[in-house]
Amino acid sequence: MTFVVSSPNMGSPLRNTYDQSAVVPFVLKDGALEILLITNRSGKRWVIPKGFVEDDLTAQQSAAREAYEEAGIKGKVYEESIGEYRYRKWQGTLNVAVFLFEVHDVLEEWPEFHFRERAWLSVDEAAELVDEKALKKIIRRVPKLIDTMSIR
Repeated sequence: MTFVVSSPNMGSPLRNTYDQSAVVPFVLKDGALEILLITNRSGKRWVIPKGFVEDDLTAQQSAAREAYEEAGIKGKVYEESIGEYRYRKWQGTLNVAVFLFEVHDVLEEWPEFHFRERAWLSVDEAAELVDEKALKKIIRRVPKLIDTMSIR
């Protein structure tokens, strides 16, 4: 956690900033790209797996751990971030670095399977279901990123 001293125009004299990492899980089935979304713990919103960057892990390793715990998936996290987005929660700002995650295994049970649902969706469907505008843009760029990275 870092603390940023604000200017008089920012409202409060101190603001908390937290770093998180996330993955956009994907598979290619017969040449068709599918994105995995999960529900948040309350089941009210569709999100991507994300969590705080652990002190003893890289952002990519933390994101892979969250993918397993929240979505029950295992696979390959690509090293380079494909984008970032921010959101407000807990009276602070959370900065989320997003990575591509190629899904190799989908588990029947996982640590949070009682709290979450999963859905495999087209890129357009996934982008429509998430709330954050910057995340919508990131998801819509995934096909081009996959082509650029020669994943197909």
